[in-house]
Amino acid sequence: MIPLMSTPSLVDRARTGRPVDPPDPADAAWLVERVVGWYDTAARDLPWRRPGTTAWGVLVSEVMLQQTPVARVTPVYEEWLRRWPEPGHLAREPAGEAIRAWGRLGYPRRALRLHECATVIEQRYGGVVPRDVADLLTLPGIGAYTARAVAAFAYGAREPVVDTNVRRLVARAWRGRADGGAATTAADLTRVAALLPTEPTRAARASAALMELGALVCIARQPACPRCPLAQDCAWLRAGRPEAAEPRVGQRYAGTDRQARGVLLALCRDNPDGVAARRLVSAWPDPVQARRALTGLLNDGLVVRVGRGRYGLPGFEGERTTSPPAPAPRAVASRGDTTRGARPLPSVR
Repeated sequence: MIPLMSTPSLVDRARTGRPVDPPDPADAAWLVERVVGWYDTAARDLPWRRPGTTAWGVLVSEVMLQQTPVARVTPVYEEWLRRWPEPGHLAREPAGEAIRAWGRLGYPRRALRLHECATVIEQRYGGVVPRDVADLLTLPGIGAYTARAVAAFAYGAREPVVDTNVRRLVARAWRGRADGGAATTAADLTRVAALLPTEPTRAARASAALMELGALVCIARQPACPRCPLAQDCAWLRAGRPEAAEPRVGQRYAGTDRQARGVLLALCRDNPDGVAARRLVSAWPDPVQARRALTGLLNDGLVVRVGRGRYGLPGFEGERTTSPPAPAPRAVASRGDTTRGARPLPSVR
């Protein structure tokens, strides 16, 4: 554990047992530096954190990691970046190839959004992922969290990157609450922004460190408090680890329309020439639910008609689409360059 000199606010909190909200800047600086020190030795070796990862690689990782475990994402991510190392490579492929490469990661509309993102980046931004949050928000399917994550982790911007792990960690360590809530609020962003160091690159690394601590140690169930670098000053521990007022209920998957859609989409993914409607419907025990799932896939653009009574992935209607040649690799700016094309700084994550 990294040694810590207590600041007056820490002493006051220890004496009164009351959390400080929003965090006191002096309190925050000491504690966050302790988290970053922990991260320097405990961070996982993940492909999107390695030196040389481009902003496109960061964007792909953030989209894939939404509601999907790291272990499932890693092999798909590595194959995706091997095949499409730049947005232009993906933009020149049929959308159906993105869906096929997505495999069984779940929530396959993300594959379509990534394909649309690649197209917009290629056409509007010259093949370079934009660095500003406002520009990132113009990309298809990119919300506030992903935009801030790409700005921070790809370009070293000082942006509060707040996911469920960060909300839970901040709620416990600084507010004495068991849970950070179901969604990120403006107050959450303000709290986390108050915790970040002033220097942008250091702030980006602090964001990664807070997220990692919440993912590995301050987990929802059975947190490993003895291993936590914040344990001696955690407001939740001092309060006796009170339970959440409303425990969350996990989402059911078996038998849902989402599972039915997955079964039908897998058939289309495995059959490039398309699948007969009757075969799709018979692939699921409930024909009414199967037809509803097929209609949903059609409405979402994940499946299209590829012939009379046949359905398949988009981009393969009639004759199989032949993709034009991939774009030539663009020059990538050096580490010290701060232009739009610069690679992320290896020290950020």
